[in-house]
Amino acid sequence: MLVNAWSDPVKGVEVKQSAFGNEATIIYNGLLARSGADQVYLHCGYGNPVDWHSVSTQKMDRTPRGWEKTIRMIDNTAIICFKDSANNWDNNSGHNWIIRS
Repeated sequence: MLVNAWSDPVKGVEVKQSAFGNEATIIYNGLLARSGADQVYLHCGYGNPVDWHSVSTQKMDRTPRGWEKTIRMIDNTAIICFKDSANNWDNNSGHNWIIRS
């Protein structure tokens, strides 16, 4: 199943279809990146946005496009937010971001 690509340029989050149909590439240039974070982590879970499961925090790679990470989709939905190495969070004002396929 293909990932629904989208972009939120105001908040600095972009989701792209990856090389494989069940993967999404997340590019982050949001608040933490603009505040000079030395490292950004993707906090990701799956399933119901109110009751995440299989939650992980993954180190993102700094690329020319921004902080980037490719994830494999589970249950056709991923819920994401971001944190930096100082434990500052960007969770879309408490709403997180949702990726669907």
